[in-house]
Amino acid sequence: MKRRTFITLLAAGSVAACARPVHATIRGFTMGTSYAVELAAPIDDAGRMGLAELIEVELSAINRAMSTYDLRSEISDFNERRDLSWAPATPGLLEVLDSALRISASTQGAFDVTVGPLVDLWGFGPQYDTRRVPNDEVVARVREGVGYQHLQIDPSAGAIRKQRIGTQIDLSAIAKGYGVDRVAMILDRHGVYDYLVEIGGEFRARGATAAGRPWRVAIERPVEGRRLLGEIVALENQAIATSGTTRNFFEQDGRRYSHSIDPRTGRPVAHPSMAVSVVADTAMDADAWATALLVLGPERGYALAQARGLAAMLVTASGSRFDLHATDAIRAHLHV
Repeated sequence: MKRRTFITLLAAGSVAACARPVHATIRGFTMGTSYAVELAAPIDDAGRMGLAELIEVELSAINRAMSTYDLRSEISDFNERRDLSWAPATPGLLEVLDSALRISASTQGAFDVTVGPLVDLWGFGPQYDTRRVPNDEVVARVREGVGYQHLQIDPSAGAIRKQRIGTQIDLSAIAKGYGVDRVAMILDRHGVYDYLVEIGGEFRARGATAAGRPWRVAIERPVEGRRLLGEIVALENQAIATSGTTRNFFEQDGRRYSHSIDPRTGRPVAHPSMAVSVVADTAMDADAWATALLVLGPERGYALAQARGLAAMLVTASGSRFDLHATDAIRAHLHV
């Protein structure tokens, strides 16, 4: 499912394990990346194994619905449709698309789940031979099917449809966050109230660590080739996601092209190396908003986040210097 590469968020305990004791950890692989669930309350082996099985079943179901890497997935079937009629959709897919379209409208298309064909065109999709700058005419032609307004959902009927044949859905900028939320839901339903869930750098926390402190997550700076930790964010029953431009790119004729594609132009974002972190009530919203603000860039992204009261940190790199743009809402989460 993974089309873009995320700046990894490292839980503070990964750097200093003694700072965040846990009673059990459940690990695995999903959506082209790894996941970890840290439990701060005592649990026996049978209980841990039972939760692990439920989590695997849930994440496998999400993959079967939303993975563009699985040619038999619900999304892949929809993308292959060559007609404009309504197609049945599962409740989970409808929930994710509803959230995605809401954020698309709020960002005037900076976030857009129909961007997949452009991602493929620039060589960052699930199947590519080479990465190179495509012809302008080809970009324009592919863009004809891109646009969230070409996608319709009908939750009451449990159906979705495209209004242009070339329109496709790519949920890689929101599905991992949704997966985190679904794992959190499983834990809540089974009476686990102190945990930290992570899938591919998207986190959601509830309760406290075994030491009774808030869960803390350190944000990586946008530095190529190494991990440099920056601010530490304290999470209290909230989620955090980060998106960045330094992990997946190619160079041609002395110019770097990021995997982060602006759906409105059909081209990679042109601003400096950048990472955006967003704290929200759900990992799904944090995931999507981090991508949207990254596409908008440090100035416009910050202005929109501030205006909407989003808890966001936008970091740009210029050589060894970092410029930080922290909204008022995220300052309350920063751990000093």
